[in-house]
Amino acid sequence: MADELKPEAWQSHAAGEGAKGLRLYDWARIPLSCRPDPQWERWLLIRSNPREPNIRAYYFVFAPVGTELCELAGAAGLRWTVEECFQRAKDDLGLDHCEARSWHAWHRHMTLVMAAAAFLAKLGSDLRRSAGGKPNETSPNPPIAA
Repeated sequence: MADELKPEAWQSHAAGEGAKGLRLYDWARIPLSCRPDPQWERWLLIRSNPREPNIRAYYFVFAPVGTELCELAGAAGLRWTVEECFQRAKDDLGLDHCEARSWHAWHRHMTLVMAAAAFLAKLGSDLRRSAGGKPNETSPNPPIAA
């Protein structure tokens, strides 16, 4: 399917900020026929690396009607941020150490761990900001110019 797309179907968009700056990829989307709700659309989102065009990543997308391709690309790029968040919560806070026997116990454990993770993320962001570090695009509060 991706090989049959016309060249104008592909657009270059950033998938977020990486260690070496913005991660630019070529993106295309193909509409999927299933539309149970007229206010939502389903797409097959395709990411292609401009340096290695044969390597592609695919995403199933369920988004509000009218969502731009750049928004879908940005959301797909957040995947690594989310995975890093969960990995950090597992390593530092014991997210994966729950041996709960009930829904309530599991829910309490997850809530406390995720609250602690949010606290530590905010604390780290504040410390980097006060040290004069460069905020990235996903920083919650950009510094205010004096």
